[in-house]
Amino acid sequence: MAIGAMSGTSLDGLDLILVEFNWQKQALESTISYRILDSKTEVYDEDLKDSLRNAFLINGSELKKLDHELGCFFGRYIREFIQDLSPELRERKIDFIASHGHTVFHNPKEKYTCQIGNGPEISWETGLLTVTDFRTQDVVMGGQGAPLVPVGDKLLFSEFGSCLNLGGFANISFDANSQRLAYDIVPVNILLNYFCEKERLDFDPGGENAEKGKINTSLLRELNAYSFYHKTGPKSLGKEQVEDFYIPLIESFDMSFEDRLCTIVEHAAVQISQVIEPLATKVLVTGGGGHNHFLMDRISSKLHKSHLEKAETTLLEFKEALIFAFLGLLRIQDINNVFASVTGAEQDHSSGIIHRVN
Repeated sequence: MAIGAMSGTSLDGLDLILVEFNWQKQALESTISYRILDSKTEVYDEDLKDSLRNAFLINGSELKKLDHELGCFFGRYIREFIQDLSPELRERKIDFIASHGHTVFHNPKEKYTCQIGNGPEISWETGLLTVTDFRTQDVVMGGQGAPLVPVGDKLLFSEFGSCLNLGGFANISFDANSQRLAYDIVPVNILLNYFCEKERLDFDPGGENAEKGKINTSLLRELNAYSFYHKTGPKSLGKEQVEDFYIPLIESFDMSFEDRLCTIVEHAAVQISQVIEPLATKVLVTGGGGHNHFLMDRISSKLHKSHLEKAETTLLEFKEALIFAFLGLLRIQDINNVFASVTGAEQDHSSGIIHRVN
């Protein structure tokens, strides 16, 4: 029994999932199964959203304070989540929490990454063993520190040829030449939500505003020419590229709100379809972007050999939290939970820091 906690770059809130895993350690790949028992998203208030949005601008002592405060928030949210479980579930022992934290900096090229949401605070608030900081070890070992979900994709969703997550960034995971490969493809919700918030909207429901717009072909051409798309994996995207390249370029064009969103969606659809189509597979789609019907339609319109299969609602929204719970399980069992073939690290390894309250 485990709780997975995920705070994404889109700032929707803290995704929490209670999941039961069953497996035999000697044959984990063929025996692992899971059952989702409960899930909830704790929506961030505006003050916390602003703090997280601007965390990369504050000084070291302020960042450390925010790390402490966010750990307290997470611990309190998780404790309340447990208290709100059904009487039957509250009677059962929860073995651990696995928390991704919230990414403030991610620069593997210069060997650093930072996820806040203090693990000892979570463990202290809940009284439960807690696993955090899944990325740092991989970056130290020469990896990108991302994406981390492919281990879960391979072991929990082996019936799909590939797994596409449409979150703040779109990323893909698939098998090739007996190895698991994965990488970030393109920014999605992190850009769409940024421009929606400028219009006092949290997001674009169903892509209805984007669908009203027209594609700006000049902007689309410049976006598609970005050097990142010509690199081979392992590769990852972060807020740094969003702040330094995407937002300034998009804002340099004089266009309507709807046209901005439409062009961002088309750009994402172009980049995603170029990656997916050659795989010729059944693609499991998860992440909040799966609710964006316009985005899904634009991707599908460019596919002929591959087929998108949207996950059911709970899995669609909570797959990353589920997989971080799984990564926590592997870490506690001292089983590799990061593939070098995915991140570019020197070797496969078991990553994450374990916090206990004795």
